[in-house]
Amino acid sequence: MKRGLYILLISILFISCSDFQKTLKSEDTAAKFELATELYDAEKWNKSYRLLDQILQQYRGKPQAEKLTFMHAMCSYQLGTYYEASYHFDKFTDIYPQSEKAEQASFLAAKGYYFNSPAYSKEQKETIEAIEKLQIFINEYPNSQYLADANELVKELDFKLEKKAFEIAKQYNIIREYKASIKSFNNFLLEFPGASLRSEAVYYRFDSAYNLAVLSIEYLKEQRVKDAIGYYKVLKKLYPESEHMEAATLMNEELQEQLNTFTTKS
Repeated sequence: MKRGLYILLISILFISCSDFQKTLKSEDTAAKFELATELYDAEKWNKSYRLLDQILQQYRGKPQAEKLTFMHAMCSYQLGTYYEASYHFDKFTDIYPQSEKAEQASFLAAKGYYFNSPAYSKEQKETIEAIEKLQIFINEYPNSQYLADANELVKELDFKLEKKAFEIAKQYNIIREYKASIKSFNNFLLEFPGASLRSEAVYYRFDSAYNLAVLSIEYLKEQRVKDAIGYYKVLKKLYPESEHMEAATLMNEELQEQLNTFTTKS
């Protein structure tokens, strides 16, 4: 019984593949349209795409073109070719701005850009582009059913930019380029006022200032000690419960001792 069922399934699959190859090679545009639609509805994205790719141009300007153009873009999206999918969805919304599918196409076009965003450690050109595309969608469809998803994607992409900027500043701290680290953390705090890494940035800015001060040559040390103490005060005021506060307090005590020596000398 099981063997018979297995043979039947193999036969159906073989016939199905045979029909697809036959239609793919034929000149029958209507047959390709019909089979492409059936395969699309069955989520056979690759096969549907191959047929759609053959007939799309032939339906330009015809009533079926809107449906085919959307299906073609959706197949690209489902196949993970996001650059291509975003291009086709953008093209769809340009040609059919009044379509009932325009909102979905606009969102998926923007989401395609999101998928092309690289890891935070790499160049973030695509991430910035994705944020811009998603923001355009949010502004254009403020009541969209996809609004929550779009906002969540923007939040995730924003964090990627935040993480990159933070890690650059922290790397300067690690390699003991303390002046560059302080400058980078200052820029970070200005650029990302609501950053989730803000408390870490405030601490590492102080840590860099502390190290710059204690390692300074004598004639630069007093002012740098005062600057570092100022950064400590900001940390203590904004983030008194910071996990780094105990270490920061010990560092500040050392700075105060050094400051006292300058006061005594004067």
